[in-house]
Amino acid sequence: MPQNYFPTTYPNFTIRFATKDDLSTILAFINGLAEYVELADEAIVNEQILAKNLFGKHRYAEVLLGFENNEAVGFALFFHNFSTFLGKPGIYLEDLFVKPDFRGKGYGKELLNTLAKIAVERNCGRLEWSVVNWNKSAIEFYDSLQARPLDDLTTYRVDGTLLQKMAIRKV
Repeated sequence: MPQNYFPTTYPNFTIRFATKDDLSTILAFINGLAEYVELADEAIVNEQILAKNLFGKHRYAEVLLGFENNEAVGFALFFHNFSTFLGKPGIYLEDLFVKPDFRGKGYGKELLNTLAKIAVERNCGRLEWSVVNWNKSAIEFYDSLQARPLDDLTTYRVDGTLLQKMAIRKV
């Protein structure tokens, strides 16, 4: 097995870090996820944006790809954050997606387990993510892993025009 592959418990399933050659695959997963969560109109990303931000001078995120045999069937896009309380980095999982025809095989769990392994190897204190409240199957999946929801936190977002206004102190 090539060095950049992670071992899994399934003989026909492999996981590896994405490379620049995988841009079209990453974009397809992002678009598939956007469609699944009914936000396809908000997915304005393209391969050039991904190339710059995933594989350019400043790499803002990393991607794991999961393959059944040689077919890409899932991905996990993540980046580092930092816990001031722990004084350690953490990993934030931005997106986890497995193609619908390949769900229920344990591949999502394998991607998360691999991400946990990376977090431990990098001395991270946490692995965190968000899930939309209506995605009951994802919530059940995360609950089955004994992940704990942080009900005492609310996510806030500033983007688009408001972000631009805040940047120039107009809000």
